[in-house]
Amino acid sequence: MAKAAIKLTLFLCIAHSFDFAQTGFFKSWEDRVRATSARQPAWPVPVVAPSAVIVQLARVDFVHQYTSTHTETWNYGNGKGVNLIPFARSEFDINFPAYIQHNTPKTKDGAGDFSVVAKYRMFARSEGGNYSTAVQMAFSIPTGAYKNGTAVSTITPTVVGGKGFGKLAVQSAVGGVLPASSVPAIGRTLLWNSVAQYRVGKYLWPELEANASFFHGGSNDGRSQVFLTPGLIVSKIKLRKEPKDRLGLVLGTGMQIATSRYHSYNHSFILTGRLTF
Repeated sequence: MAKAAIKLTLFLCIAHSFDFAQTGFFKSWEDRVRATSARQPAWPVPVVAPSAVIVQLARVDFVHQYTSTHTETWNYGNGKGVNLIPFARSEFDINFPAYIQHNTPKTKDGAGDFSVVAKYRMFARSEGGNYSTAVQMAFSIPTGAYKNGTAVSTITPTVVGGKGFGKLAVQSAVGGVLPASSVPAIGRTLLWNSVAQYRVGKYLWPELEANASFFHGGSNDGRSQVFLTPGLIVSKIKLRKEPKDRLGLVLGTGMQIATSRYHSYNHSFILTGRLTF
């Protein structure tokens, strides 16, 4: 009887310690996320372009592309996933493969590529400065089925900066998609994204993006394509009344419109949903 009591006591002590450790771990994580977010501007992540701030959220996008030959493509997920803030001023993203659906019988539907992103916010200030700068490195793995992804792994280093002017925020990102191995058909791509966002009222953020790609090497060597993307973001709708609770919903939409002579598609309708936590 005494041995059973001792075993039960030890079990309860271990369970209590584990519960305390778990509670302490998540509380420390939440405190770190709140403190890190408070030191940067409260700009929503743009519909397409990378953001100069770091965020913790789960995200899913839906994209409907149209080409000049009336071909339509649905992209479910758009290669988005979960963004985490594991350390101060740092972000780590896990982006799950999208599912790509075509309307042409010669092209097979299938999953896209898996990717991860490591991001570090170098300088930022909320009140009195309203600016943020960050560097990030994306790494993709060619998990795509039936040519719905790239043929090789790629790395994409990017520098992002942003400055706020009252209710107006302007951000710009420059990066490059570099294949991890030599494949003549891929080449290298320089990416340049710029976005202007303006806060209207409590929730609305209308925006205008310019998304440009410049191709060097590969089948599109020397070409470039540019899209203008007017969009609207609703950010953020709090799901709980507690002031410190981060749980919230962010919704957005945009329409990419080709403005360059060469373009892989004419226009693209985008829906995006994010859950901050």
